[in-house]
Amino acid sequence: MRIDRAERWIAASPGRVHEALTTREAVEAWLPPAGARAALEAFEPRPGGAFRMTLTFDTPGEAGAHKSSETTDVVEGQFLELVPNASVRQRFTFVSDDPAFAGAMTMTWTLTPEAAGTRVVVTAKDVPPGIRAEDHEQGMASSLQNLAAHLDASA
Repeated sequence: MRIDRAERWIAASPGRVHEALTTREAVEAWLPPAGARAALEAFEPRPGGAFRMTLTFDTPGEAGAHKSSETTDVVEGQFLELVPNASVRQRFTFVSDDPAFAGAMTMTWTLTPEAAGTRVVVTAKDVPPGIRAEDHEQGMASSLQNLAAHLDASA
């Protein structure tokens, strides 16, 4: 079982961070890593609620870089657990014909209050083998950077 991880201190309260993790417009704004944009087709932030997102990348990736097409990753899943101001846990599967991207991945966003902000740790468990660990951790770090900038801009 592979676990990828990224973390970042963010100058916002756990409540503001949790809201950004559970609001459709906010997630579309900050979640896509650099060079991508997101469209949420389903977003029901409650235990058992659906999640479906298409990430569209500005440039085609190398062969096999994207999971659903030359320029997209489509992910479907559900919210498993939401603990206000503390964590969000989701399960995702990639829409792909490539068996290297098969299986369900669980992502957990953990929020810990710290001086004048929040430590946000994101972990991904059972990551499909087709996703290179370095690329995944870089993408998660990019999303956390975007989250920090989004919360700075909305302060």
